[in-house]
Amino acid sequence: MFDSFIKAIQNLFKIPELRRRVLFTLGMLAIYRAGIHVQVPGLDREAVEAFWSSQAGGLFGALDLFSGGNLRRISVFALGIMPYITSSIIFQLMTSVYPKLKAIQQEGELGRQKINKYTRYMTVLLCAIQGTSLAYWLQNQQVAIGSIPRSLVVGGGGIGFVIMGMLALTAGTMFVMWLGEQITERGIGNGISLLIFAGIVVGVPNAISQLWATIKDPGSAVFVIILLVVMVAVTAGIVFFERGTRKVPTNHTRRMVGNKMVQTQSSHLPLKVNIAGVIPVIFASSVLAIPQSLVTFGQWSWLTTLNTWLSGGHPVYELLFISGIILFAFFYVSIVFNADEVAENLRKQGAFIPGIRPGKRTGDFLNSILVRLTTVGAIYLVVVCLIPQLMISGFKVQYLPFIGTWLDGVIQNIPGLSWILTGLGVSFYFGGTSLLIVVGVAMDTISQVEAQLVMRHYDGFLGPRGGRLRGRRAT
Repeated sequence: MFDSFIKAIQNLFKIPELRRRVLFTLGMLAIYRAGIHVQVPGLDREAVEAFWSSQAGGLFGALDLFSGGNLRRISVFALGIMPYITSSIIFQLMTSVYPKLKAIQQEGELGRQKINKYTRYMTVLLCAIQGTSLAYWLQNQQVAIGSIPRSLVVGGGGIGFVIMGMLALTAGTMFVMWLGEQITERGIGNGISLLIFAGIVVGVPNAISQLWATIKDPGSAVFVIILLVVMVAVTAGIVFFERGTRKVPTNHTRRMVGNKMVQTQSSHLPLKVNIAGVIPVIFASSVLAIPQSLVTFGQWSWLTTLNTWLSGGHPVYELLFISGIILFAFFYVSIVFNADEVAENLRKQGAFIPGIRPGKRTGDFLNSILVRLTTVGAIYLVVVCLIPQLMISGFKVQYLPFIGTWLDGVIQNIPGLSWILTGLGVSFYFGGTSLLIVVGVAMDTISQVEAQLVMRHYDGFLGPRGGRLRGRRAT
């Protein structure tokens, strides 16, 4: 297997076109990573670094993970690509519920260009709102260096800094969006996904060094080994479910093609187990992060209490997080996959599912399969996201009604189980959402390279007998 992989890498650079695409992609990713050193004008670099040290591990630590360190340094790429992704998701949902947008989408390539233009406009609007909020928040923050409080903005800021910060952050996000589009058009893989992928994996060396330092402590070595085993198991589970499909058999009736009668052909309709991908997790996390973000702008008692309820490990947070993932999974799948429309398209193509009448019966049958698949996919997303999260922050059973105090005392009195309440105390670098993105993007990119190699009669990454790798978009 390893020899086949090395041979595939060598074949990759033998093909001029493929070699240019790979090198172009690497170049664009290098430019993206260079942007981390371009800080928003007007900031006190020393004060920003000191402030960030006091915020590590909180909400901003989680957001910094996806920005690849850009948020930590408040670079011009601090907003990352998330405003564009949010705008794309909004328009994807609106095209299903707003007839005019749906009509534009059905215009083909021209309609797609119009939707992309509207998406960019909304991205600029979101960047302006988020950039203004971030700049305003920065100029109101102070950090104690020694015993002297110090503002994060040189001179204390003002309306000029807010406007300049908003423009710099908006321009940075639009440039990142352009980089992603160039990678998609001229490189390998989906550009936007690769930028997020690069932002996450760039922290792997630092995470490995932290784990290595922890292993030197004999008391924590066992926990680190457990973390590594869990990470490998979760990664294997993600690969298994992301490649999982339900093949619905279909038959095509006999039809005339030119002067020849084509006999009945058997095929199948592949339905992914996790059709929604990582979208439900992103939606649920974004909704729950709103009060956590608002609490940084004020200290109202009710908002502080709400923020406590929505902190990691709290039963209220876990319940809402699980419910949000399941709800958004069903909601998103119902929008992106219309069973009745698929059934009608099968009927027009002269295809049918054996034993099921074409038309409404076929649509109902596909809906029943879809409900079962979405249920399994939602449970899979919940498990993948909760395992790392519970290992980081634990589960605060003391907040459970009626039995919380009693259960907390029981767990604390059992040797070796107290970590359930507080977590393992070791940073589990890849959270559930991060692992979903990293594994999914890696599979998608490798599958595209594999297809290019096989198309040019070269062995792929799995060798001549290894079959084809299927990415997230293969079905």
